[in-house]
Parts: sequence; C-alpha cells; structure tokens
Amino acid sequence: MLEEFYKGKKCLVTGASGSIGKKIVKQLIKFDVELIKAFDNNETALFDLENEINSPKLKSFIGDVRDLRRLTNVLKDVDIVFHAAAYKHVPLCEYNPYDAVQTNVGGTQNVIDAAIECNVGKVILISTDKAANPVNVMGATKLLAERLIISSNLYDVNEGTVFSCVRFGNVLNSRGSVIPLFKNQIKKGGPITITDTEMTRFVMHMHEAAKLILSAANMAKGGEIFILKMPSINITDLAEAMVEYYGSDYGYKPEDIEMKIIGKRMGEKLYEELITPNENIYAYEMDELFIIKNNQYNEDYPTIIYNSKDAKKLTKEEIIKFLEELE
Repeated sequence: MLEEFYKGKKCLVTGASGSIGKKIVKQLIKFDVELIKAFDNNETALFDLENEINSPKLKSFIGDVRDLRRLTNVLKDVDIVFHAAAYKHVPLCEYNPYDAVQTNVGGTQNVIDAAIECNVGKVILISTDKAANPVNVMGATKLLAERLIISSNLYDVNEGTVFSCVRFGNVLNSRGSVIPLFKNQIKKGGPITITDTEMTRFVMHMHEAAKLILSAANMAKGGEIFILKMPSINITDLAEAMVEYYGSDYGYKPEDIEMKIIGKRMGEKLYEELITPNENIYAYEMDELFIIKNNQYNEDYPTIIYNSKDAKKLTKEEIIKFLEELE
C-alpha cells in the first residue's frame, strides 16, 4: 500500500540530517519515489547524507526553516513535506527560548505558508509527547506548532493542502538522546548520571517512528494527530540494563559502574503524557496507533493510559532486547 502511495512522488524533508529526518529519507529511498529533497542548515551533515545514500533521486538544499523565501523556492513542485526540523533539547530550549520559538513555531508557520503558496499536497509535522500538557519551552513550542498545523486546514487561502501531525515519545538511540549519553558514560567507567529514579519515558525504535510517519502521510485527510502505541521505561531500569549489556564491552563489571543522582534538569517532567484527557474524547483506536481527529467527537472513545508513569513498563530483559535490536 505504501509502495503504491509513494510511487512517483516528490518529497521534501526538513531537518533531513537529524536522526528522524535521515531515517525518513532512508525509508523513502526504498520506495519508487521520483525525488527526495533534503533540506537542512547543516552543510556538512547534508554532504555526509548524500554520500551515504548515494542516489540520483536525492537532492540536498542548504537552508533554514526561518527563511520563508528559501522555503518557498525549495517547496515548488513538491507533493509531500515531512517537517522534522526543530530544536528538541529541553534544557537548551529553556535557556534559549526565543530561538526555540523562532524555529519550532515561526519555522512551522513558514512551512505552512510556503506549502500553501506552492500547492503542496500534504504536510506532516513531526511532534512529541512533550506537546501534551507542556511544562517547558520545548513542549510549548511543539504544542503551538501542532495547533498551527491543525488550524492551517481551515485557512481561506488553503486550496487543498492537507496538514496533519505525528506525535511520539523518545526515539531510542536518536542523536543527543539518553542511550548515547549513558553508553559514553559506561565507556568512561561511569558514573551514569540519573536525573531522578522515578523518571519514566515513552520509547520507540527509530524504524517504528519512520514507519508511523510514512503511514500517517498515506492516511492523512487533514487535522489528525497520529500517535503510535508505545511502551514506557523507567530511567533507572534503562541505566542498569545498559550497564549489564555494554559494561563487559569496555572491560567493566556491573558493580564497577556508579549510578549518580543529579536531579531533574531545567524544564523536565518526571513522566510524559501521550494524550490529554481533553483529547481523549476525540481519539480513535487502531491496531498500532491512536488518531486524534480534532472536533470529531467519538462517543465510543477508547480508555487510554495517558502517562508514562502508569503505562506498561519494559522489564530490564525487554530493554536489553531493545538494545540488541539497535546493533
């Protein structure tokens, strides 16, 4: 089904050199697409991506989502836009809030304006569970980005561009995430820095994230938020599982690696929410995901675990299996 949907399509990925953006590009190249435009402000990373993919179907464009004129030029003759460009690190966004707003909010509005101007078929925003009841700058900017995307379906000037969102939790082993951090700390012999022993997070594999994003573009009619069903992990269980799995690779026994509690960082939650109670009444359940259809009330709405604290936790054995699949 996806093969047929993407056949002959021209796609653009913003933030194409990031963890999610790169995975989307790698998945798209497997389909019989006509063209993939990789858009990013990181010249070296785009160069590396081109050499890694090595396909005439991939064209790289240096630019920033803050630049509307550049976006409008690049979005011409594009069928589908995957908007993955964003500032995602919670503490950095706390200390640089205006820059986060310029990129995550202003950049998203620029993508919307350029997509409507260029009559793009579909735009899919890559969002995060931190947008549900946000308590930090990053989450608040992503919530605003979601609302901009959803509301853009109602613009008078929009002559048929479909806008939808994909919201998911922590992508395991993505750039700057906790797994590379813990792995590097284990390599150095510790300590592993734990923010809070009670901290939990929704998690998913990179390939699951890419699959959801590509499927969402196929299913999108306009205004939906697609949410993958995800398990949760306790951060201490993750640290202990990683010490058990990677410790011997670097010549350490589990008891050699110290766990150090450093406290929550600026803007962090103890647990994340996936769907808010207010959103629940607009939620529809499918086999692998939930779909929030804004303003389409569901009388038979599903009973959903809202937060990573109460959701099913992966055991340490299951976490180790996750780690094995990352290799």
